Amino acid sequence: MITIYKSTNTRLETIGSLSEGCWVSVIEPDDREIAQVKDFGIPADFITHALDIDERAHTERNDGVVLIVLRLPQEQDKTAQIPYSTVPLGIILTGSLIVTICRAETAVMRKFIAGQANGLSTDKKNRFVLQLLLHTANQYLHYLRDIDATVDVLEDKLYRSLQNKEVMDLLKYQKSLVYFTTALKSNELMLERLQKGQLFQPHPEDVELLDDVLIEIRQAIEMTYISENILSQMMDAFASIISNNLNVVMKILTSITIVISFPTLIASLYGMNVRLPGQHLPYAFSLTLLASLMISSIVVLVFWKKNWI
Repeated sequence: MITIYKSTNTRLETIGSLSEGCWVSVIEPDDREIAQVKDFGIPADFITHALDIDERAHTERNDGVVLIVLRLPQEQDKTAQIPYSTVPLGIILTGSLIVTICRAETAVMRKFIAGQANGLSTDKKNRFVLQLLLHTANQYLHYLRDIDATVDVLEDKLYRSLQNKEVMDLLKYQKSLVYFTTALKSNELMLERLQKGQLFQPHPEDVELLDDVLIEIRQAIEMTYISENILSQMMDAFASIISNNLNVVMKILTSITIVISFPTLIASLYGMNVRLPGQHLPYAFSLTLLASLMISSIVVLVFWKKNWI
Protein backbone atom coordinates (compact mmCIF):
# COMPACT_ATOMS: atom_id res chain seq x y z
CA MET A 1 0.00 0.00 0.00
CA ILE A 2 1.36 3.41 -1.01
CA THR A 3 0.14 6.54 0.76
CA ILE A 4 1.41 10.07 0.22
CA TYR A 5 1.42 12.55 3.09
CA LYS A 6 2.11 16.26 3.32
CA SER A 7 2.50 18.16 6.59
CA THR A 8 0.47 21.27 7.32
CA ASN A 9 0.56 23.61 10.28
CA THR A 10 -1.44 21.20 12.44
CA ARG A 11 -1.20 17.66 11.09
CA LEU A 12 -0.34 15.28 8.27
CA GLU A 13 -2.71 15.30 5.34
CA THR A 14 -3.11 12.62 2.70
CA ILE A 15 -2.60 13.89 -0.85
CA GLY A 16 -3.26 12.24 -4.18
CA SER A 17 0.01 12.86 -6.03
CA LEU A 18 3.68 13.54 -5.45
CA SER A 19 4.76 17.05 -4.55
CA GLU A 20 7.88 18.76 -3.26
CA GLY A 21 8.60 17.88 0.35
CA CYS A 22 6.07 15.08 0.75
CA TRP A 23 6.36 11.72 2.52
CA VAL A 24 5.59 8.50 0.66
CA SER A 25 4.70 5.63 3.02
CA VAL A 26 5.01 2.17 1.47
CA ILE A 27 3.71 -0.72 3.59
CA GLU A 28 3.51 -4.37 2.48
CA PRO A 29 4.06 -3.50 -1.19
CA ASP A 30 3.23 -5.90 -4.00
CA ASP A 31 5.22 -6.20 -7.23
CA ARG A 32 3.25 -3.43 -8.94
CA GLU A 33 3.83 -1.02 -6.07
CA ILE A 34 7.55 -1.90 -5.93
CA ALA A 35 7.83 -1.04 -9.63
CA GLN A 36 6.03 2.22 -8.94
CA VAL A 37 8.48 3.10 -6.15
CA LYS A 38 11.40 2.47 -8.51
CA ASP A 39 9.97 5.15 -10.79
CA PHE A 40 10.62 7.68 -8.01
CA GLY A 41 14.30 7.44 -8.87
CA ILE A 42 15.16 5.04 -6.05
CA PRO A 43 17.86 2.39 -6.66
CA ALA A 44 16.45 -1.14 -6.79
CA ASP A 45 18.88 -2.47 -4.18
CA PHE A 46 17.62 0.14 -1.66
CA ILE A 47 14.12 -1.32 -1.97
CA THR A 48 15.52 -4.84 -1.64
CA HIS A 49 17.39 -3.91 1.54
CA ALA A 50 14.28 -2.32 3.06
CA LEU A 51 12.17 -5.44 2.41
CA ASP A 52 14.78 -7.99 3.55
CA ILE A 53 13.50 -9.36 6.88
CA ASP A 54 17.06 -10.07 8.06
CA GLU A 55 18.53 -6.69 7.06
CA ARG A 56 20.53 -4.99 9.82
CA ALA A 57 20.40 -1.27 10.55
CA HIS A 58 22.83 0.66 8.36
CA THR A 59 23.14 3.65 6.04
CA GLU A 60 24.07 3.94 2.37
CA ARG A 61 24.35 6.65 -0.27
CA ASN A 62 23.98 6.15 -4.02
CA ASP A 63 23.82 8.98 -6.59
CA GLY A 64 22.64 11.50 -4.02
CA VAL A 65 19.97 9.17 -2.61
CA VAL A 66 20.40 8.22 1.06
CA LEU A 67 19.13 4.98 2.56
CA ILE A 68 18.74 4.57 6.33
CA VAL A 69 17.64 1.14 7.54
CA LEU A 70 16.57 0.64 11.15
CA ARG A 71 14.83 -2.16 13.01
CA LEU A 72 11.32 -1.51 14.32
CA PRO A 73 9.69 -3.48 17.15
CA GLN A 74 6.60 -5.43 16.19
CA GLU A 75 3.95 -7.10 18.34
CA GLN A 76 2.95 -10.47 16.93
CA ASP A 77 -0.44 -12.17 16.87
CA LYS A 78 -1.60 -14.13 19.91
CA THR A 79 -0.98 -17.38 18.01
CA ALA A 80 2.64 -16.52 17.13
CA GLN A 81 5.50 -18.46 18.67
CA ILE A 82 7.26 -15.25 19.69
CA PRO A 83 5.20 -12.37 21.18
CA TYR A 84 7.47 -9.60 19.89
CA SER A 85 9.94 -9.42 17.03
CA THR A 86 11.55 -6.76 14.85
CA VAL A 87 11.22 -5.78 11.18
CA PRO A 88 13.39 -3.51 9.02
CA LEU A 89 12.23 -0.07 7.95
CA GLY A 90 13.92 1.64 5.03
CA ILE A 91 13.99 5.45 5.06
CA ILE A 92 15.01 6.80 1.65
CA LEU A 93 15.84 10.47 1.20
CA THR A 94 15.86 11.79 -2.34
CA GLY A 95 16.19 15.36 -3.52
CA SER A 96 12.51 16.13 -2.98
CA LEU A 97 10.94 13.12 -1.26
CA ILE A 98 10.99 11.08 1.91
CA VAL A 99 10.10 7.45 1.22
CA THR A 100 9.64 4.84 3.95
CA ILE A 101 9.35 1.17 3.02
CA CYS A 102 8.34 -1.58 5.45
CA ARG A 103 7.22 -5.14 4.81
CA ALA A 104 4.67 -5.02 7.68
CA GLU A 105 2.48 -2.50 9.42
CA THR A 106 3.83 -1.61 12.87
CA ALA A 107 2.67 0.40 15.87
CA VAL A 108 5.51 2.89 15.31
CA MET A 109 4.28 3.82 11.86
CA ARG A 110 0.63 3.91 12.93
CA LYS A 111 1.39 6.36 15.72
CA PHE A 112 3.66 8.40 13.49
CA ILE A 113 1.01 8.66 10.79
CA ALA A 114 -1.54 9.61 13.45
CA GLY A 115 0.50 12.75 14.02
CA GLN A 116 1.78 12.02 17.52
CA ALA A 117 5.18 13.56 16.74
CA ASN A 118 5.40 17.17 17.90
CA GLY A 119 6.30 19.64 15.17
CA LEU A 120 6.43 16.98 12.46
CA SER A 121 7.29 18.43 9.06
CA THR A 122 7.81 16.48 5.88
CA ASP A 123 9.78 19.44 4.51
CA LYS A 124 12.51 19.01 7.14
CA LYS A 125 13.94 15.64 6.23
CA ASN A 126 16.57 15.38 8.96
CA ARG A 127 14.14 16.26 11.71
CA PHE A 128 11.58 13.87 10.23
CA VAL A 129 14.09 11.02 10.40
CA LEU A 130 15.15 11.89 13.95
CA GLN A 131 11.55 12.05 15.17
CA LEU A 132 10.87 8.68 13.59
CA LEU A 133 13.95 7.26 15.33
CA LEU A 134 12.79 8.75 18.64
CA HIS A 135 9.34 7.18 18.24
CA THR A 136 11.03 3.86 17.51
CA ALA A 137 13.09 4.02 20.72
CA ASN A 138 9.98 4.97 22.75
CA GLN A 139 8.06 2.05 21.28
CA TYR A 140 10.82 -0.33 22.35
CA LEU A 141 10.53 1.06 25.88
CA HIS A 142 6.75 0.65 25.78
CA TYR A 143 6.99 -2.99 24.71
CA LEU A 144 9.66 -3.66 27.35
CA ARG A 145 7.29 -2.41 30.05
CA ASP A 146 4.57 -4.68 28.64
CA ILE A 147 6.95 -7.65 28.74
CA ASP A 148 7.90 -6.90 32.35
CA ALA A 149 4.21 -6.73 33.34
CA THR A 150 3.46 -10.03 31.59
CA VAL A 151 6.45 -11.71 33.21
CA ASP A 152 5.21 -10.59 36.64
CA VAL A 153 1.87 -12.32 35.98
CA LEU A 154 3.64 -15.49 34.85
CA GLU A 155 5.82 -15.32 37.95
CA ASP A 156 2.76 -15.52 40.22
CA LYS A 157 1.50 -18.56 38.30
CA LEU A 158 4.87 -20.31 38.46
CA TYR A 159 4.87 -20.44 42.25
CA ARG A 160 1.92 -22.84 42.05
CA SER A 161 2.80 -24.57 38.81
CA LEU A 162 3.65 -28.25 38.37
CA GLN A 163 4.02 -28.06 34.59
CA ASN A 164 6.39 -26.46 32.10
CA LYS A 165 3.82 -24.25 30.31
CA GLU A 166 4.71 -21.08 32.20
CA VAL A 167 8.43 -21.72 31.75
CA MET A 168 7.89 -22.13 28.01
CA ASP A 169 5.97 -18.83 27.99
CA LEU A 170 8.93 -17.17 29.69
CA LEU A 171 11.20 -18.66 27.05
CA LYS A 172 9.11 -16.96 24.34
CA TYR A 173 9.59 -13.58 25.99
CA GLN A 174 13.29 -14.25 26.42
CA LYS A 175 13.53 -14.81 22.66
CA SER A 176 11.75 -11.50 22.10
CA LEU A 177 14.30 -9.76 24.33
CA VAL A 178 17.12 -11.30 22.30
CA TYR A 179 15.57 -9.87 19.13
CA PHE A 180 15.21 -6.49 20.83
CA THR A 181 18.83 -6.50 22.01
CA THR A 182 20.17 -7.31 18.56
CA ALA A 183 17.98 -4.70 16.85
CA LEU A 184 18.71 -1.95 19.39
CA LYS A 185 22.47 -2.48 19.20
CA SER A 186 22.23 -2.35 15.42
CA ASN A 187 20.18 0.88 15.60
CA GLU A 188 22.67 2.40 18.02
CA LEU A 189 25.63 1.69 15.75
CA MET A 190 23.75 3.14 12.81
CA LEU A 191 22.94 6.31 14.78
CA GLU A 192 26.53 6.70 15.90
CA ARG A 193 27.55 6.50 12.28
CA LEU A 194 25.00 9.17 11.42
CA GLN A 195 26.35 11.32 14.22
CA LYS A 196 30.00 10.99 13.19
CA GLY A 197 29.86 10.48 9.43
CA GLN A 198 28.99 12.62 6.44
CA LEU A 199 25.99 10.66 5.19
CA PHE A 200 23.55 12.57 7.35
CA GLN A 201 24.28 16.02 8.72
CA PRO A 202 21.50 17.31 11.00
CA HIS A 203 20.73 20.98 11.28
CA PRO A 204 22.23 22.59 14.42
CA GLU A 205 18.72 22.73 15.89
CA ASP A 206 18.44 18.96 15.47
CA VAL A 207 21.71 18.07 17.23
CA GLU A 208 19.94 17.98 20.60
CA LEU A 209 17.20 15.80 19.15
CA LEU A 210 19.83 13.37 17.84
CA ASP A 211 21.37 13.21 21.33
CA ASP A 212 17.92 12.50 22.79
CA VAL A 213 17.44 9.66 20.34
CA LEU A 214 20.77 8.11 21.32
CA ILE A 215 19.91 8.45 25.01
CA GLU A 216 16.54 6.76 24.52
CA ILE A 217 18.04 3.92 22.51
CA ARG A 218 20.79 3.34 25.08
CA GLN A 219 18.18 3.36 27.83
CA ALA A 220 16.18 0.76 25.90
CA ILE A 221 19.33 -1.34 25.45
CA GLU A 222 20.05 -1.17 29.18
CA MET A 223 16.47 -2.09 30.07
CA THR A 224 16.57 -5.00 27.63
CA TYR A 225 19.82 -6.30 29.13
CA ILE A 226 18.38 -6.06 32.66
CA SER A 227 15.10 -7.73 31.69
CA GLU A 228 16.92 -10.48 29.80
CA ASN A 229 19.25 -11.24 32.73
CA ILE A 230 16.39 -11.25 35.24
CA LEU A 231 14.30 -13.47 32.99
CA SER A 232 17.17 -15.91 32.47
CA GLN A 233 17.74 -16.22 36.21
CA MET A 234 14.01 -16.53 36.85
CA MET A 235 13.74 -19.42 34.41
CA ASP A 236 16.52 -21.30 36.19
CA ALA A 237 14.98 -20.59 39.59
CA PHE A 238 11.44 -21.51 38.58
CA ALA A 239 12.57 -24.71 36.92
CA SER A 240 13.83 -25.72 40.37
CA ILE A 241 10.59 -24.50 41.98
CA ILE A 242 8.48 -26.61 39.62
CA SER A 243 10.64 -29.63 40.38
CA ASN A 244 10.34 -28.95 44.12
CA ASN A 245 6.55 -28.52 43.87
CA LEU A 246 6.36 -31.87 42.13
CA ASN A 247 8.52 -33.48 44.81
CA VAL A 248 6.21 -32.11 47.52
CA VAL A 249 3.17 -33.57 45.79
CA MET A 250 4.91 -36.92 45.36
CA LYS A 251 5.92 -36.90 49.05
CA ILE A 252 2.31 -36.29 50.11
CA LEU A 253 0.99 -38.98 47.80
CA THR A 254 3.60 -41.45 49.03
CA SER A 255 2.70 -40.68 52.66
CA ILE A 256 -1.00 -41.21 51.93
CA THR A 257 -0.20 -44.51 50.21
CA ILE A 258 1.75 -45.71 53.25
CA VAL A 259 -0.98 -44.62 55.67
CA ILE A 260 -3.76 -46.45 53.83
CA SER A 261 -1.61 -49.53 53.27
CA PHE A 262 -1.94 -50.68 56.91
CA PRO A 263 -5.76 -50.85 56.94
CA THR A 264 -5.55 -52.58 53.56
CA LEU A 265 -3.08 -55.11 54.98
CA ILE A 266 -5.26 -55.86 58.02
CA ALA A 267 -8.41 -56.11 55.89
CA SER A 268 -6.59 -58.49 53.54
CA LEU A 269 -5.50 -60.74 56.41
CA TYR A 270 -8.98 -60.95 57.88
CA GLY A 271 -10.45 -61.61 54.48
CA MET A 272 -8.55 -64.91 54.14
CA ASN A 273 -10.38 -68.23 54.52
CA VAL A 274 -8.24 -69.46 57.45
CA ARG A 275 -8.65 -69.47 61.22
CA LEU A 276 -7.81 -66.00 62.63
CA PRO A 277 -7.61 -64.68 66.21
CA GLY A 278 -10.91 -63.31 67.51
CA GLN A 279 -12.90 -64.27 64.43
CA HIS A 280 -15.77 -65.66 66.58
CA LEU A 281 -16.09 -62.57 68.76
CA PRO A 282 -19.29 -60.54 68.23
CA TYR A 283 -17.29 -57.34 67.83
CA ALA A 284 -14.57 -58.74 65.56
CA PHE A 285 -15.26 -56.28 62.69
CA SER A 286 -15.33 -53.26 65.02
CA LEU A 287 -12.11 -54.30 66.74
CA THR A 288 -10.40 -54.86 63.40
CA LEU A 289 -11.54 -51.46 62.15
CA LEU A 290 -10.42 -49.77 65.37
CA ALA A 291 -6.98 -51.41 65.15
CA SER A 292 -6.59 -50.23 61.57
CA LEU A 293 -7.51 -46.66 62.52
CA MET A 294 -5.11 -46.69 65.48
CA ILE A 295 -2.19 -47.94 63.40
CA SER A 296 -2.92 -45.37 60.65
CA SER A 297 -3.18 -42.59 63.24
CA ILE A 298 0.17 -43.56 64.73
CA VAL A 299 1.79 -43.52 61.26
CA VAL A 300 0.26 -40.10 60.51
CA LEU A 301 1.54 -38.76 63.83
CA VAL A 302 5.06 -40.06 63.13
CA PHE A 303 5.09 -38.56 59.65
CA TRP A 304 3.77 -35.24 60.98
CA LYS A 305 6.47 -35.14 63.66
CA LYS A 306 9.12 -35.71 61.02
CA ASN A 307 7.52 -33.05 58.78
CA TRP A 308 6.96 -35.55 56.00
CA ILE A 309 3.35 -34.47 55.51
